[in-house]
Amino acid sequence: MSEQWGTPEGQAMLRLLWDPPPPPTRGPKQRLTLDQVVAAAMEVAAQQGVDELSMRKVAQHLGVGAMSLYTYVPGKDELFELMIDAAYADRVMPDPALPWRAQVEFHAHEAWRMYQAHPWLIRSHLWRMPLGPHVLDVQEDLYRAVALTGLPEKRVAQIAGLVESQVFGAARSAVTDTSIASKTGVTVDDYWNSRMGFWGTYYSAERFPTMTRIWGKGGFDEEYSDASWEFGLALFLDGVERLAG
Repeated sequence: MSEQWGTPEGQAMLRLLWDPPPPPTRGPKQRLTLDQVVAAAMEVAAQQGVDELSMRKVAQHLGVGAMSLYTYVPGKDELFELMIDAAYADRVMPDPALPWRAQVEFHAHEAWRMYQAHPWLIRSHLWRMPLGPHVLDVQEDLYRAVALTGLPEKRVAQIAGLVESQVFGAARSAVTDTSIASKTGVTVDDYWNSRMGFWGTYYSAERFPTMTRIWGKGGFDEEYSDASWEFGLALFLDGVERLAG
């Protein structure tokens, strides 16, 4: 694609992702590398939460002045894109000799592992992902695996997107609950226990008969676990198998 397309800011971000500038050969030697700055930002986000991420805190973590970081990256938004791409570098690709479904399931489990290792990733946007080499390598391999179904390209793109969305949504719920409990000290059980009066005051089996039946049969007894999102993924992939014939 031509360099004239896009904005100057967008082109600068692409160069940071794909072709970061080497350390200068003249002048004072730089104390850090761009990779070190990104790694420090990931550590700050992991320790303090992504809402607390700032150029100042990353600089403090590295023991340098905040202004010195701007020689490596224009600002926090650009730094976050670099962090996302770095997190995706940890994703392992499936064995291409496996059946397509096993490869797709492998991708889903790798995504789940990534979100557990980097909870701050729930603040990313699946439809505005950085055009970085590691993000695109993962997406390319997932498309390749889904394409083994033989389905039309439009369906391949839809299925790959839905697989990533399934895991992202589950991870976001799990990470958000953990974050709320950490900040407030209120666990899920504490939350529902504090509202126990609802059942005897406002709830009625006549108004909510289906919920009452499910409740009575133990349908709400199972707490959220890894198996919950895996169950949803399995149902979805069952449908894809039928579609592929």
